[in-house]
Amino acid sequence: MKQLFIFIYLLFLATAMQAKDAKAFLLTKNEAVTLYCHKNEALVVQTALNLFRQDYVKVLAASPRTESLKKARIVVGTIDNPEIAAWAAEQGICLDRLQGKHEGFLLKVLGVGNKYRLAVLGSDKRGTAYGLMTLVRMMGVSPWQWWADCEPTPREVFQLEADFERLEVPSVAYRGIFINDEDWGLNPWSSNNYEPKMRQRNGEDSTPRNGEIGPYTHERIFELLLRLRANIFWPAMHECTVPFYLIKGNKEVADKYGILISTSHCEPMMRNTNGEWRKAGLGDYNFVTNAKQVVHFWEERVKELSGSDCLYTLGMRGVHDSAMEGAKTIPEQVKVLTDVLKVQRDLLARHVNAQVDKVPQQFIPYKEVLDCYHSGLQVPDDVTLIWCDDNYGYIRHFPTEQERTRKGGHGMYYHASYWGRPHDYLWLATTPPELIHAEMQRAYRHGVDKVWVLNVGDIKPAEYLISLFVDMAWEGSRFGKDKLGAYMARWYEEQLGMEGKELLPLWKTYYDLSFKLRPEFLGGTRTEEKDPKYKLVSDVPMNEKEITERLSQCREMIDAMNRLEKRVPQSRLDAWFQLVKYPLSAMAAMNEKMLGAQLARHRLANWDKPLEAFNRIVTLTEKYNALKDGKWEGIMSWQPRNLPVFAPVKEEYVDAPLTARTNGKLVF
Repeated sequence: MKQLFIFIYLLFLATAMQAKDAKAFLLTKNEAVTLYCHKNEALVVQTALNLFRQDYVKVLAASPRTESLKKARIVVGTIDNPEIAAWAAEQGICLDRLQGKHEGFLLKVLGVGNKYRLAVLGSDKRGTAYGLMTLVRMMGVSPWQWWADCEPTPREVFQLEADFERLEVPSVAYRGIFINDEDWGLNPWSSNNYEPKMRQRNGEDSTPRNGEIGPYTHERIFELLLRLRANIFWPAMHECTVPFYLIKGNKEVADKYGILISTSHCEPMMRNTNGEWRKAGLGDYNFVTNAKQVVHFWEERVKELSGSDCLYTLGMRGVHDSAMEGAKTIPEQVKVLTDVLKVQRDLLARHVNAQVDKVPQQFIPYKEVLDCYHSGLQVPDDVTLIWCDDNYGYIRHFPTEQERTRKGGHGMYYHASYWGRPHDYLWLATTPPELIHAEMQRAYRHGVDKVWVLNVGDIKPAEYLISLFVDMAWEGSRFGKDKLGAYMARWYEEQLGMEGKELLPLWKTYYDLSFKLRPEFLGGTRTEEKDPKYKLVSDVPMNEKEITERLSQCREMIDAMNRLEKRVPQSRLDAWFQLVKYPLSAMAAMNEKMLGAQLARHRLANWDKPLEAFNRIVTLTEKYNALKDGKWEGIMSWQPRNLPVFAPVKEEYVDAPLTARTNGKLVF
């Protein structure tokens, strides 16, 4: 009797599950789902659709087929297409929630009985593309599948309930990244490794081209941004890198992925002044004495880009990160900038849109330009003001109530990587997520919702912080502090295929220790100081007890990491190394190297551990660059800018006692 009861119960359960499946949008392995997308949809939509097709093969082992609007199981379209609007009305879909929204999308299951379909509708071209990218992410495809080598796991089935609906609209209009200080990572990797390999694969000249971050690299970057639902990009602009628009194919691939190109504070009118002005041979970059040539320089680029999506930077500074020439005092600079803004907007009106207030524009009051702004410089009301942090994660200025009335709104340029005084942090991404969240949420509450740009260095190893920043920009105030832990757990689970929450204690140690003293700061040196004493490695103000406790925390973190590594799926071990093992191990080794040497200098420890720690950092970095048969060769350096902190420790003793500091303060 008991066995009969169990049999009946299992039969009932199976029937219930079948009934549930029958009332759902269901995709199964080896099923070639049918798609409809109008042939006249924008290029970025077609790009997203191709990515969806590729991902579908990886996840469900079949190639989607094109079908008519009436028969297709997945319908993709932008609601300004009359055909899509009419079809949506027939299906009873109310488009009011999408109408007029910026980059919004709707995913909605439709149907009666067992004939279920899925609508992927966008308020505009990017909204439609983001709808598709959200769908593939729901299917298990990470935006980082290529950049972090976390290929999706094949599935037997993908299902959405009959009443499934997902409507999303981004909170920040323009969300993206700035590639910067690329000299030791993205530049050598791209110019010496990835670009030559891709040219060879496509039957082109594979000779390395010094400093070229070309269209193959940018295609990978822009695919990542599209998958992350980011839309703006500031290209690399150091002198070692060939300017973005001087490389054939870069502009076209940005258009393909729907990416708006913009530029930093010293690159007005889409010109990489540092890389292009001297080559142009137009004399001094001086608006006071050489305005005709300067305006010609700007106008050439504006005419070239008149049909592309851009966010134009207005204003003028020096050729690179320096004050403008020809105007020494603040009042003189205000006068010159006033004239510059008028000329630049006239160029945009003539070559881009006669209604110049319809052209996306930004003004970045950075360094001496901020003094000009505070001294009365009038920036046109439709221009977005971009504010900055202090290079270390603390925002300097939040819009006042009067500033918040500006039509152009406000944006933020924030650092997750930095080159400069008093010290760089170009090696490991160590800015605490809690700090980024607190500062950017405060900015959002003060009306900074037009542009968010993150300085990400070389992209790697800042993968997590990039995702966090872009997703916070998308969610806005909905991304509360209470979501940080769950978000981190989900993110690592998505990339690694394991329980993400088990990693949280490790990252807490990593960020807590780095917040107190970043690994790049452990040499007690400073950069770009005239006094040579700042180039000499010296003790950081920590006593023996503090050093011992800190090194103990590092060891505990690494021990826990090694235990967790045994649970990582074999297919995700490369991702594990890039996203977890390298940053944690390198940070711990740098602490052991520099703080161990500090103890040894005072005869409180032996030299063997700090010497071995240096070798460990080098070995870890060599392994990183050798991953995936050399795919990442050149991307990671253990000594960016060759600063003293990265060198092998010197076995030297000092007679002065180690600090006995007990007040808890650590001043850098």
